[in-house]
Amino acid sequence: MEYNNVNLVVGAGFSGAVIANLIADKLGEEVLVIDKKDHIAGNCYDFRDENGIMIHKYGSHIFHTNNEKVWKYLKQFTDFNTYMHKVIGVLDGIETHIPFNFNTLYDVFPKSFAARLEQKLLDVFEINTKVPILEFQKQDDDDLKFLANYVYEKIFLHYTTKQWGGAPEEVDGAVTARVPVYLSKDNRYFQDKYQGIPLDGYTKVVEKMLDNKNIKIKTGVDFSEYRGKSFKRIFYTGSIDEFFDYKFGQLPYRSVNFKFEIYDKEYYQSNACVNYTCNYDFTRIHEYKYYLDDKSEKTVIAKEYSEFFEPGKNERYYPIPKEENNELYQKYLSEAEKLENVYFLGRLGDYKYYDMDKAILRALEVFEEIEK
Repeated sequence: MEYNNVNLVVGAGFSGAVIANLIADKLGEEVLVIDKKDHIAGNCYDFRDENGIMIHKYGSHIFHTNNEKVWKYLKQFTDFNTYMHKVIGVLDGIETHIPFNFNTLYDVFPKSFAARLEQKLLDVFEINTKVPILEFQKQDDDDLKFLANYVYEKIFLHYTTKQWGGAPEEVDGAVTARVPVYLSKDNRYFQDKYQGIPLDGYTKVVEKMLDNKNIKIKTGVDFSEYRGKSFKRIFYTGSIDEFFDYKFGQLPYRSVNFKFEIYDKEYYQSNACVNYTCNYDFTRIHEYKYYLDDKSEKTVIAKEYSEFFEPGKNERYYPIPKEENNELYQKYLSEAEKLENVYFLGRLGDYKYYDMDKAILRALEVFEEIEK
């Protein structure tokens, strides 16, 4: 079969689906989308189980963005509910809000001490700002030092070690900045203008993106079956080191293992996501029926365990942001730049910790480059 006039998209997650949709719809060109998983939608894949609950197979996905272009593009394919994500953490046996904010302060400390800390925080920092925990530790005041050490140990230290498999000082600042102290009473995990869950789930969104006469989809297919064939363009959303047969070595990733459990009760916990920062080997428990307010006499939870990625054993989830890893990625990027009509994108292709909206924006921008 001749593929000279066909665009190959490797990976049917958001990055691949967006670029395939635009190439097929805006340029009217043929697109072949392949994915080694047995389904589309990548790690955003969800489905309704026998209990009528929408299950996120690869962990909770909450869409949030401030980007009008991304929001407008997605709205072609779905409507969203008005869900605004909140995260509960268990600190010293107390359920409270994460990120650590003024409400958390009053939950875990006596009122008089919390009030004193609140005033000192407002004397030093501006209201409604997020202060990275490592920056927060630099204060001279004894009370603020106590608070910094408390937050560091109870929220940051053990959780980060579980999640990233190393001490916090070994982890890049881009990760530590995601665990701030929030000087606010806003309990939402995200403050973006647009937030929510697609009403029919993420898989349906990707399905609609790929519903085009110019698009053919093959799942359960590895890129190796098409390597060496001549395509008009290749859009590769797999891991860039795998594309180049690991010629410079393997890029490190963290993976995640989910243990699903079903219970004969309406709810298992008080919130969609509860983080266990100091207790247990898992990092958090997801309870899926909260996201679309699914009604069922049963409930499904998933306990999330972080682990290192090992080829053939588990999935790549999070690029590990360290200087030496970025240097290795740059070697692969230099190789990629020598190729004509081959584009790398997505978390694995770009070796970046993208949220969904950033992955979609990147795909939109790649298409704009081609369209010029």
